[in-house]
Amino acid sequence: MKNSMTNLRPHRIARPARSTLAFSVLALAISHAWSAPLASPDGHLAVDVSVGPGGVARYTVTRDGAAVILPSTLGLRLRGADFSRGLTLKETSDAVRVTDRYDMAVGKRRQISYSASEQTYTLENSRKQRIAITFRVSDDGVAFRYVVAEGKLPVKKFIDEATSFALGKSAQGWLQPMSVAQTGWANTNPSYEELYKMGIPAGTPSPSKSGWVFPALFKTGDTWVALTEAGIDGTFHASRLQAQAPGGVYRIGGPTKPEVFTKGALLAETTGTLTSPWRVLTIGSLAQVADSTLGTDLAAPAVGAPVGQPGRASWSWAILKDDATVYDVQKKFIDYAADMRWEYTLIDADWDRKIGYDKVRELAQYAASKNVGVLVWYNSSGPWNKTEYSPKGKLLERDARRAEFARIKEMGVKGVKIDFFAGDGKSMIAYYVDILKDAADAGLLVNFHGATLPRGWARTYPNLMTMESIRGFEFATFEQANQDAVVKHAAMLPFTRNLFDPMDFTPVVFGDIPNIKRATRNGFELAESVLFLSGIQHFAEIPEGMASVPPYVKAFMQQLPRSWDDSKFVDGFPGRYAVIARKAGDTWYVAGINAEEGAKTLALDLSFIGQAKGELITDGSGARDFTQAAIEAGKTTHITMQPHGGFVAVFKQANK
Repeated sequence: MKNSMTNLRPHRIARPARSTLAFSVLALAISHAWSAPLASPDGHLAVDVSVGPGGVARYTVTRDGAAVILPSTLGLRLRGADFSRGLTLKETSDAVRVTDRYDMAVGKRRQISYSASEQTYTLENSRKQRIAITFRVSDDGVAFRYVVAEGKLPVKKFIDEATSFALGKSAQGWLQPMSVAQTGWANTNPSYEELYKMGIPAGTPSPSKSGWVFPALFKTGDTWVALTEAGIDGTFHASRLQAQAPGGVYRIGGPTKPEVFTKGALLAETTGTLTSPWRVLTIGSLAQVADSTLGTDLAAPAVGAPVGQPGRASWSWAILKDDATVYDVQKKFIDYAADMRWEYTLIDADWDRKIGYDKVRELAQYAASKNVGVLVWYNSSGPWNKTEYSPKGKLLERDARRAEFARIKEMGVKGVKIDFFAGDGKSMIAYYVDILKDAADAGLLVNFHGATLPRGWARTYPNLMTMESIRGFEFATFEQANQDAVVKHAAMLPFTRNLFDPMDFTPVVFGDIPNIKRATRNGFELAESVLFLSGIQHFAEIPEGMASVPPYVKAFMQQLPRSWDDSKFVDGFPGRYAVIARKAGDTWYVAGINAEEGAKTLALDLSFIGQAKGELITDGSGARDFTQAAIEAGKTTHITMQPHGGFVAVFKQANK
């Protein structure tokens, strides 16, 4: 995986006249120290940084001259240094263009380019201590981060953050509440596994005192904004939005006391330079936001060479649960993966007790003979929750973890699924990063469950294939209420959780779910295989369910690419419906789902594919039926989706 960074300095970016940006009188009124606005390369977005009354630093963001982010506060408070008030602007760097090109095997597209205007503002507090705030404005958003290198402050201990995002009362939000630490089954929260609140008025308090998770999606006027963070390296804690947002002003919040590795640090602290994660605001039309890669653009480049390859996996636990973690069933799922031409099979919890290391070695060798790789499950936890599943406790200490990884690698295991983390404290984030590094050294792929949001890690650590961080399919097998909610929930995910980062939702079931009445049609299930992005896509369907579908559906699942060269938003609205196209080689896959209660006919513009004929697979008359038909890409391609249904269409481009 090739990564390169080119900062095209030192040429200064020509700045448009201030009057042409039509900044609001409000933004001007608060400022008594400002420089010219920093504009995106295409000129549509601009950010204005100022210091106003009380020495409070603020920023505003406009799109085509209209306010998107109203005057919002900036700053940090550290022990012995308050950078939230009493500030003066001491220096403003030249505006420069930064560019980046990098490759990713996991995500929307393989080759990614990034270009932004960058400027750094250095501010000083009343004690003559300094903080630098670097802003970047790209065509698809704004990002900024704080750097404190103050030599007069040898220990930089984080207290809190003044950052806010003022969206105004007229905005709407699509937000997931942050679960409270030490709640839920066996005290395993927080795991980013709540259902979204959709289209709520900005400023609506979170039902959880822990706030709202990232990414947080908003609509203000005709502009969409997705808030998140990127650049988490284990030296800083992970953040969220606070529960209260009076007047539609959202503020950065932090983790709570239990969200730490045992006896570890909760908040950022360093004796060197303190650098915060990037605060990221993806801004534009819904299509611009959905197509953005800003969450990985602002992540650190890859550390080390790629380990292994993305792929597809069989998995017994989704439908069959704990009793299936036995030798004979796992051998059957290896055969299933081989028949489906999938690259992996996952052996879940308690494999060490129910199968054993020696027999898993046998399974790995058997799988290798069929060109299938074995993945195995681990319990991350120490005493921070009450889980009993094993292997448990083997990853807590570095030497023991590296020995365990070396052992299973020698057995022929290709990767690990690690579950039940404690939250977002600095020490817990460092634990994730340490695992990723040690797994990479051992040549193992990684999947985190019961986990935080990845925040761009798939770029920085190429062995990270996927993370759960979502109320995935397994919840829809536990109780009917979760199954009924999954339809709208799934239609949210391309716009939020799966916007930048791989997501292990574990999609696709065509057959029965024990004791549950499925809320989705089979076309909806099939479309999830394309819509949801995951470096390893663990399919929930078992052999018996796959045997029930027409041969052309099985062939589609056998031939489905394991990674994508390009992606394009086609149509949709969060929580209602989504249509996205993804390209692999010379073939485009277009997939759509309909979460609404009535049939939905769409006139799709597929002209970007060119004049291509393809195959459409969609729902038949019954919830379990499929139909197949020819289809042509063009300026207007009509497709009807059934209620809770969906489709996939495959177009192979002619060689030029």
